[in-house]
Amino acid sequence: MSKRQKQAPLGADLLFAAIAFVLTFSATLVGQRMVQSTASNSSPAGNTQVVQLDGAGASFSAILYERYFRELNREFPDLQVSYQPVGSGAGIRQIIGETLDFAASDAAMTDEEIAQVDRGILLIPTSGGSVALVYNLPGIPDLKLSRSVYPAIFLGEITRWNDPRIAADNPGVNLPDLPIRNVVRSDGSGTTFIFTNHLSAISPDFDSSIGVSMIPRWTNNPIQARGNPGVAAQVSRTPGGIGYVEYAFAQQNNLPTALLENRSGEYVAPVLEEAEKALESVEFPEDFRVFVSDPETGYPITGLTWMIIYRQYEDAETAEAIKQMVEWIMTDGQALNNSLEYVDIPDEVAERAIEITRSEVTAP
Repeated sequence: MSKRQKQAPLGADLLFAAIAFVLTFSATLVGQRMVQSTASNSSPAGNTQVVQLDGAGASFSAILYERYFRELNREFPDLQVSYQPVGSGAGIRQIIGETLDFAASDAAMTDEEIAQVDRGILLIPTSGGSVALVYNLPGIPDLKLSRSVYPAIFLGEITRWNDPRIAADNPGVNLPDLPIRNVVRSDGSGTTFIFTNHLSAISPDFDSSIGVSMIPRWTNNPIQARGNPGVAAQVSRTPGGIGYVEYAFAQQNNLPTALLENRSGEYVAPVLEEAEKALESVEFPEDFRVFVSDPETGYPITGLTWMIIYRQYEDAETAEAIKQMVEWIMTDGQALNNSLEYVDIPDEVAERAIEITRSEVTAP
């Protein structure tokens, strides 16, 4: 064996040791970076704790709120918001019972309901929209219903689709000799409130028989379904069915919507432009509670939806998270409204809502 051959094992040992050192050092650096990256991703502020807000209520605005909170959670990873569309009535009950951080309703809380909450209540208007009459009559894409007809349908006074009063609204249309199957909400519903508020305003008979309510006593034994999605699904599988849903749910389920006669005598669709016309003259009072019963122009069955928050929260982190959420919804969030067929809130009203939230939402 030569001298060069005798020294080879020593050189190999040094080479292997050097490689091992480099690999160990590199792994240490990578590990440090991974720890730093994980800490950074868990909270933009480094050590800031993630705050979870839980809300529930109106299904009228569920499609919009789902988008709001998806975008909000993406923009602020340390603020996570969940929302359950259980209906306005359930949302109000839960906010009174203090089991939520916020609620939503298409029927503003009454003075009596607000008085039950020791922590105080603020109502923040977030959007407006149309309540569409969806129906299941294949081959009739443009059904027209006059102001005297659609209340009579939901009173059970008009029971077949070829009734002369419906035919008078739709000359030349071959209406089927088919029973009308009304579909209504089974749960306490702000959509129902908007719907019955309008029908009561234009029909004395409806007002005296059923009236304005989130959960009315219907007189004609209608089919009942839970939430806007439930009504839309029930109408889609019921020949001759007709029901009321927020317009976005009609689009989502590819259901035709009736053209309704407004106070000006025009037959209009529940599209965004007509909802905007109906709401453009609304004047918001100091507490933001206002109802649209029978607008002069635009789509006639139109209303607002409110986010319900407490004036006082149990800790400063939750209070600040609520303020951040409201401010985002009333600024960046409003830019999403029109894309989902919801009416946005006027800038001056949105600014006032932000100011009130900043000043009046507190923690002990």
